[in-house]
Amino acid sequence: MSAIAGELPRRAVNAKAIALVTAWAVAFGVFLAGFVIREPAPYELYMAGLIAVWAMFGLRISQGILPLLVLLVAFNIGGMISLTQMSDLMQTPLYIAVSLFLAFTAVFFASVVESRPDLYPLIFRAWVASAVATGMLGILGYFHAFPGAEIFTKYERAAGAFQDPNVFGPFLALPAVYLLYRILTGSAADLARCLPPLLIIVLAIFLSFSRGAWGLFGVSAVLMTGSLFLRSQSGAFRLRLAMMSVAAFAILLLAIVVALQIPAVADLFTTRAQLVQDYDGARLGRFARYTIGFTMALEHPLGIGPLVFGQMLGEDTHNIWLKALMDYGWLGFAAWLAMIVWTLGAGFRILFRDRPWQPYLLCAYLVFVGHVALGSFIDTDHWRHFYLLLGLVWGAIALERRHGQTLRRAAIAR
Repeated sequence: MSAIAGELPRRAVNAKAIALVTAWAVAFGVFLAGFVIREPAPYELYMAGLIAVWAMFGLRISQGILPLLVLLVAFNIGGMISLTQMSDLMQTPLYIAVSLFLAFTAVFFASVVESRPDLYPLIFRAWVASAVATGMLGILGYFHAFPGAEIFTKYERAAGAFQDPNVFGPFLALPAVYLLYRILTGSAADLARCLPPLLIIVLAIFLSFSRGAWGLFGVSAVLMTGSLFLRSQSGAFRLRLAMMSVAAFAILLLAIVVALQIPAVADLFTTRAQLVQDYDGARLGRFARYTIGFTMALEHPLGIGPLVFGQMLGEDTHNIWLKALMDYGWLGFAAWLAMIVWTLGAGFRILFRDRPWQPYLLCAYLVFVGHVALGSFIDTDHWRHFYLLLGLVWGAIALERRHGQTLRRAAIAR
């Protein structure tokens, strides 16, 4: 009997140790998402191993997450079919393989947070840490703070540990919105902890000179603040929220004004702040390619093959809907559209329910909405953090489904 009694505490300790290791393993994967200077990036290599190990030791895909898996697989099957339209495959099979892998990461994160909702805070903190690290690299690179720092810039814009400033900037949006949420809803101690990293991240977003990132952060921040205002019935909280919003906006505006005192920053800002750039409105610019591409899509239901559009017209589609039609065919387009609509609808339905994970769902959902809008002007099918956002939202959708089932069983038991 004493042997059995001694075995139970040891098992409990082992279970806690395993839970701690797995939690930090997931967090480290999220942290690596901020470092993609070369491909394959450490993120791909690490996540491939992590998913494989987790699958061997009990990764479970519930009925709540199954629709996401089915739609993402259908999207990639459309890409595989599109390959048959190419006379020279080049490197496109690898492109589809990466698409499929990223789809599995979304399903993985959704499954993990459904089984362990306590991972939400750790995942968000890891994303903040990654954003601060890569954001600092972008800032230091922009100002040439040390020899070789230009590796963290591109086109004279901060890119951090990313290949493209237009991906670097949007990657920083969720951590910025989350820190702003903590400031608006937390204590003075939260303000002291969250304001410095928020300023670093916002400055990095600004120096990315990505119009999409600027709009993404601005709109997401406004939507989050408005959601908190509407959700609360407390007049005191609403007043505090209004005052904190004004203060946060003033601090951020002051930081940007200070940055604009640097001539190089001011000149590039003036150029990038124009709504329509030369490459947008030119004869074969972005908007003209949209018309050409959607016309071609009517004649090619199976697509024309991944990356072929860019080779034909000199530039990629820069529109996820056109990208889906050209690279993944009508099947891929339908699957992507269904996934986006399902995610937006199911996420909105549970957005304001009082759950422990509600703050994380709110931030992830609003930034995801911004990414959907951003997809109308840029390709997002290979953005690692987009699939992470997708997984976080679907994890909450699956959690709500499981919560409802638990309540129904309890009601029947009575």
